[in-house]
Amino acid sequence: MTELTHFDQAGNAHMVDVGAKDQTHRVARAQGYIRMKSETFAMISQGTAKKGDVIGIARVAAIMASKKTSDLIPLCHPIALTRVAVDFEFDEAKSTVRCVATCETRGQTGVEMEALTAVQVGLLTIYDMCKAVDRFMEIGGVKLLEKSGGKSGHWIAPQ
Repeated sequence: MTELTHFDQAGNAHMVDVGAKDQTHRVARAQGYIRMKSETFAMISQGTAKKGDVIGIARVAAIMASKKTSDLIPLCHPIALTRVAVDFEFDEAKSTVRCVATCETRGQTGVEMEALTAVQVGLLTIYDMCKAVDRFMEIGGVKLLEKSGGKSGHWIAPQ
């Protein structure tokens, strides 16, 4: 197992020095879902929520969150994102909305945390906008799907 990089020799937390790393095109894709009552799912998918376009607002929230990741996660580097895409997929049979976020940069450190943060905040925004009608919504399945760039190269999550 690789050693933890956010701790120094004495066991103190520190921000990893990425100064000597090569700048490469880096991409990360993450996903998660929110499960809800069928009535809530219908309201979201048909766009009839009283608060407005739930998915549109969740998309903007996810993008904004990806840009604020280093403000939320103490040892993350602030990075210049070159692209953030957030997509939502509806599964009527399971009454779930799946969020997939893709983040890209050209830099010295990866964008996995930005993609994961985008997914979480996108799903939390759906929860926030719909909690008045469904407090039993459940967020789950948040994980990294794929990353590329950097020394470790291309990685895809096992199915």
